[in-house]
This record gives sequence, C-alpha cells and structure tokens, in this order.
Amino acid sequence: MHTEADRTPVTTPLTDDLVRGALELEHTGRGVLPHRLPGWARAQNTDGQLAMAEAQPAGVRLVFRTRATAVALETLPTKRVYVGAPPRPDGLYDLVVDGRLVDQATASGGDTLTIDMTAGTFETVPGPPGTVRFAELPAGVKDVEIWLPHNEATRLVALRTDEPVAPVPKSGRRTWLHHGSSISHGSDAASPSTTWPALAASLGGVELVNLGLGGGALLDPFTARTLRDTPAGLISVKVGINLVNADLMRLRAFTPAVHGFLDTIREGHPTTPLLVITPVLCPIHEDTPGPSAPDFSTVGEGRLQFKAAGDPAERAAGKLTLNVVREELTRIVRQRSADDPHLHLLDGRELYGEADVAELPLPDQLHPDAATHRRMGERFAALAFGPEGPFGTGA
Repeated sequence: MHTEADRTPVTTPLTDDLVRGALELEHTGRGVLPHRLPGWARAQNTDGQLAMAEAQPAGVRLVFRTRATAVALETLPTKRVYVGAPPRPDGLYDLVVDGRLVDQATASGGDTLTIDMTAGTFETVPGPPGTVRFAELPAGVKDVEIWLPHNEATRLVALRTDEPVAPVPKSGRRTWLHHGSSISHGSDAASPSTTWPALAASLGGVELVNLGLGGGALLDPFTARTLRDTPAGLISVKVGINLVNADLMRLRAFTPAVHGFLDTIREGHPTTPLLVITPVLCPIHEDTPGPSAPDFSTVGEGRLQFKAAGDPAERAAGKLTLNVVREELTRIVRQRSADDPHLHLLDGRELYGEADVAELPLPDQLHPDAATHRRMGERFAALAFGPEGPFGTGA
C-alpha cells in the first residue's frame, strides 16, 4: 500500500513562475497568499468587502509542465459563513490538463470567516490546512493547471507531486485584463474555470487576468492605477451594478469619475483595445436606485435574496439606476471614441438581457447562476473575440 508521501515525494516551491492570474504573492507564516491587487493599492483601501474580494483568487491558477500522475496541493482556505444565510459549499479546485477540465476537488479545514451583513462585522477563527489530491493523471509530459477557488481566499502551503514539475514557457498569447463586479469575479459559477471570464478567455485563446472584485467595482483610483500598471494586450472594464447597489455616488460624481478612471488606464495603455461594458440586466435595479439590501424573509426557504431599497423618485436627485448608468456610459464612450479609435462599448444586455430573464432568472435577484455564466462567456467570446469584435483579429 502506498502512502500519500510515497506517491508525492517531490515538493516544489510555490514561486511566481508557477502562478498565473495573481498580481502579487504574499509570503506569510501560514503559506503563500495570492493577491489580485498589489500591496500599495491594498494599503489605500479601507473597505473590508474589497479586501476580502481581492484575496479570493478568481482566475488564479497554478500552471506547470510535468510527467506526474499524482498531485497534492496543501492549502489553507478561508471558509465564509453568513449569519442568517444557508451554509456555503466548499470552494472547488479545477484540474485542467492540456486545456481540458479533467477533475475537481475541495479542501477540508481552513479558517472560518463569519460575516454579519446586518451588523457589518467580520470575525475570523483560525483552522488547520487541508490537502487537495488529484490522482491517475495521464502519463507522459503534459501541461497542468490547478484553478484555485474563485470565491474562497486560499493560502498555498505546499505542492507535492510524484515527478518533478517545471514552469510552462509563455505561449505568446495575448493577455486579457478584465475588471468588473461580483459577476465578473464569478458569483455563482459552477467552478473557477467556468466563470464567464474564464470561459470567454478559453474560447478566445487568451491569458486571463481577472480583476473582477465582488462588491468592489467602484471606480476606485487605486484600481485604475493597477489596471494602468498591469501589462496587457486587451483590457475591459465592466461598470455599474456595484455603484448602484452600494448607492455610492450620484450622477454628478459618476461622470467625471468614469472619465478619470479611463484617463488613468490610458496613461499606461494609450493604444490598447479598451472595452467598456455596461451592466447586464438586473430587474430590481433597472429603474430603482440602491442600495441593495438582503431579504432575510427568504432564508427559511433555504435561500437568500436581495431587494432594491431605493425609491425610483430619487432619480430626479441624481441617484443612479442601471438604465441611467448605461445611458451615461454610452454617451461618455461615444464622446471619447472620437479621439480614441481603440475605445469600444458593449451593452451588457447583449450578454444577459430581457430574453434571458424568463429562462435563466437571477436566483438571488443580483447574481447569475452557472448556466448563465456559460451563456455569458460564450456570448462575450463571440462578440469580443470574433473576427470583427473589438478584441478580434480583424479589429
């Protein structure tokens, strides 16, 4: 009988050349923590929700070339518990071999983060690490990717295999840098390699850097500077829903904030194709301002939903709705594109719109489910990466 130690005797240091999709690796006393915002940007942030979101490794994966047939990844996940809400499933790790999803696993143990949305409190209880194991990989040399859970902060403790591993040389594919809200982060996608940006990147043949930040697409200047400073051949920015459901700003502030955000990106990427995506359809906020509020009356039915807590009459005072945001983003991009031929616009309702609501309603009124993520990924790939799309070869 072979023990785990017998089967995976080779331990490989977790270094930058094995990790893709992260902007920084923080070496801590309890493992390597991938970050999607650099340290200087995190230092300027005071929002606990954003701090939690950027440390969840959406789009982050280990990538290596090996003959190994057994892989063990020791990790220290952070499990989230929401007071008054049903338990959340453990985060999934996707094993992709030579571009094909072949296995999935979860990690036990880890820290527990308890969140009380009503009180606005966060409490963490430390726990032990767990190990994700994949066995019976195909024989021979292959490229292996382990996609980390998109919705669960994950410290990487150790990578063990039964054969040595090496970094995969850069393929020369274009890097797509995408920023958006929890929908871009992954929300209720089935797994980390099946969020809509991950699916679109696979179909488009590009390398993904996903800066989708659940609750955090708020036009923060440090996020704009991060996009400015990150190497990329393609950039997209999906703006709107978080500004509405956080009730963060009025139209007077929104317009110059969008201009400033785009100006900052252009400082580092003056001619890179830049796609601005308006919000997908969200019926509760189409014409009703935020904030969004949890509807705890649905918890007894085994689910948590959200509702719009604003008043439609407040639009006259400059409160934002999704229709207001779309109209203003369209005007801004049309104005700027007169001098910026590489700036493009995509109406988010082409990814998820009126015709999709009856068939694939948003389960909690805010976030798309796994089937909708797949549909959005396929549609984005066709619209953006198609021959005549803004990211296509004929653009």
